Amino acid sequence: MTLDLETKRVIGQHFFFGFAGHEVNDEIRCLICDYYVGSVILMKRNIKSFEQVHKLVRDLQQLAKDAGHEQPLLIGTDQEHGIVSRFSEVGTQFPGAMCIAATGSTELTEEINRASGTELKLAGINWVYSPVADVNIDPRNPIIGPRSFGDNPTRVGEFACAVGRALTASGITPSPKHFPGHADTHVDSHLGLPRILKSLDELQQVELVPFKSLIAADVATIMTGHIALPKITGSDIPCSLSRDVTTSLLREDLGFKGVVVTDCLEMNAVAQSHGVERGALMALGAGADIAMVCHTPARQKGAVELVRAAVASGELTLDSLRPSQGRIARLKSKFCGSWSDVLNPVFDSGRLAQLKSVNAGLSARAYSASTALVTDPTGIGTIPGGAAVILFTPWNVSLNRAADDANKAPLPDVAFASFFAARTRSTQHVVYRKDFTITEELGRSLSIARYIVFATRNADRSAWQLEALAAIARVKTAGTEVIIVSTSAPYDLLNVKLDFPFAYLATFEPTTPALEAVTKVIFGEVDPAGKVPVLNGNIM
Repeated sequence: MTLDLETKRVIGQHFFFGFAGHEVNDEIRCLICDYYVGSVILMKRNIKSFEQVHKLVRDLQQLAKDAGHEQPLLIGTDQEHGIVSRFSEVGTQFPGAMCIAATGSTELTEEINRASGTELKLAGINWVYSPVADVNIDPRNPIIGPRSFGDNPTRVGEFACAVGRALTASGITPSPKHFPGHADTHVDSHLGLPRILKSLDELQQVELVPFKSLIAADVATIMTGHIALPKITGSDIPCSLSRDVTTSLLREDLGFKGVVVTDCLEMNAVAQSHGVERGALMALGAGADIAMVCHTPARQKGAVELVRAAVASGELTLDSLRPSQGRIARLKSKFCGSWSDVLNPVFDSGRLAQLKSVNAGLSARAYSASTALVTDPTGIGTIPGGAAVILFTPWNVSLNRAADDANKAPLPDVAFASFFAARTRSTQHVVYRKDFTITEELGRSLSIARYIVFATRNADRSAWQLEALAAIARVKTAGTEVIIVSTSAPYDLLNVKLDFPFAYLATFEPTTPALEAVTKVIFGEVDPAGKVPVLNGNIM
């Protein structure tokens, strides 16, 4: 069977591809014009300035119109806030999920996401892969952690629904993830296939609770994750490729009527077990509407070509894609609008400046409300201005694979040190590493320091950080006060016993505004108002 042009166009609408660069290149031009891909993902590699993104999006839309697409492109990005914020270098940095959950306010969550959605819409983006609806009940989880709103399923659902409402009201389609739940595992699906040995009844009690709330709220899209549920599927097939999960569970049992998109199929959980191209075919056959391939042009083209061949041979019927075609078309009508809507707006620098000014205040207010004091049993309290302080921050700590800039250098910690320097006449910043030793010079500094502020970052997975803390504790003087600051997931001192007095604060993310907020708490400028949203706050 030879496929006609109309059939090729239908198939192309079922794919979501990324590309490299700050402007349209031959790779994305080919995918839009020859493979008729209907959705494009923007990552940090595509984002240089707000105006540049606006022009890039408009150029992509013009390319699609000229190529004969019936409707504009869906243009999406990962904008969860916090550590996964593809757009925040040119937009406003807002708190991520666990950080905002620490405020306890779904109203503030909704306000933040409405503001963020307005910025994104101004740039031409119409799809955001947020909220994270995973319930983080395994502290060892290397990929979700602070990207989750917490470990209480009902509260996670409430916060996720607040995000969904706000984005939708801003003209952005949200995409809760990673169905049916990626948080009760200590395996990262970027690297391997997580297996969760839970029955359907067990999933109903925890993982599915937030997704049920979102479906009841009529969320427009849901993203499926690459995890194995052998008690549900009878095998180790990733959920994103499983008809038992995508069709039977999500559509038939839970009643979801919107668009289903997979997580990126180039993640090892799929790529190593089934291959990216075959994974795309399997996902569409399982009932997904859109298959995502973010990075490699050869794999992207190969995936479309394999689906074309499957339709030509009858392995995948065009009739089976028609319901998806309708769902995608309705989604585009609601969130993309017309060609006039996506092509006519000019870049409004004045409107952007106004938005960012207002949103900067909102962001500061939210971060200020999120910093949590976990414990201060000996009443260390706050550091008086001018006191001698040594600030220790960890070197080159990876956050997780979802934060694609990989935190190659401790850049936020440079800002952290500058915040301290502005408040004390004597601040020393020490970046500690795996081979940390106390030099003679540092020993002298420790002997006269009035305060030590020791920052950790995923120390539960990096024992060298706690080893450095122990070495410092052995040589510090009895009168030196110690303040420990957890700057990512708040599990750093879980089950750790320290034999010296200390205060313990949590920021939930190592972003510059989160570190500024905790600095203000440390120096007594604001009170710590946040509450730890996991383990009932018992994270020690």
